[in-house]
Amino acid sequence: MSATASDRSTRERGDLTWVVALAASLWGTSALLREPLARTLDAATIVLYEHLVLVLLLSPWLAPALQRWAQAPGRVRVGAVVIGAGSSALATTLFTAAFRLGDPVTPQILQKLQPLVAILLAAVLLGERVRPRFWAFAAPALAGAWLMTFPDPLAVRPSDAAAALLALGAATLWGAGTVLGRLVDGHLGPRDTLALRFGFGLPAAAVIVAITGAGWSLPLSQAPRLLLLALVPGALALGLYYVGLRRTAASRATIAELMFPVTSVLVGVLVLDATLTWSRWVGVALVVAAVTGLALHEARSRRPGVLVGAGTPT
Repeated sequence: MSATASDRSTRERGDLTWVVALAASLWGTSALLREPLARTLDAATIVLYEHLVLVLLLSPWLAPALQRWAQAPGRVRVGAVVIGAGSSALATTLFTAAFRLGDPVTPQILQKLQPLVAILLAAVLLGERVRPRFWAFAAPALAGAWLMTFPDPLAVRPSDAAAALLALGAATLWGAGTVLGRLVDGHLGPRDTLALRFGFGLPAAAVIVAITGAGWSLPLSQAPRLLLLALVPGALALGLYYVGLRRTAASRATIAELMFPVTSVLVGVLVLDATLTWSRWVGVALVVAAVTGLALHEARSRRPGVLVGAGTPT
């Protein structure tokens, strides 16, 4: 099947870029729970117990998922492990650690480079072709993400830079997870992909706790907050994400995921008492306009900005 025919087939079934954007918005609410936890617990400890809750929740599907994973092609097996250990356990640890160094808004820089990583990997691994018109949406979205990140985008403080470095590591791992998630999901389906993400992520999170010397115990007073963190921005958001990803090109999905920092910025201002400069508000407006415009364009246009290659699961 040609790239154009494959992309048309996906679009005829209904583009779900908006579902990916909805999932990303739910991720953005995690600051309400993650930031207070990060003030009292090590980042690695939080991530370990997040994964433990989710593995228990998904345990009925984990064994069948592992059986299908063992029979899958080699790159699908490797992709599932990378998603669990890297894009889930390690990336979330880096992101959580960034809250100790920055304000509730600064760690959202993780989205700044994620689209570039995902677009590059999508071209290499999935055969997606990005047309020039795609950058009419991507460029303002990336510019907006930069403006949202720092109070003064031309004068970055050391503490903000340290938080940014941690979040940039998460950005790279999450960008890879977007592409590999589409690859794995195309072979195994959203339920198996979700179960494997946390099934491989849990032992990886335990290794991170052991290496970093983080604590193994969780105070009972923090358990309700951590449970909500695992279930809403975790299980619910990722369930929607993998459903949407089945009918959304990875390059489009990673732009839709910029709704994550938009929601995080709004949560930070309205609930966590963060202060936004005028440049950050401009950034929010740019990202919202670019993501909305991309979703409408890809759903309605006869010439989409991203062509799904013949080798891409649809």
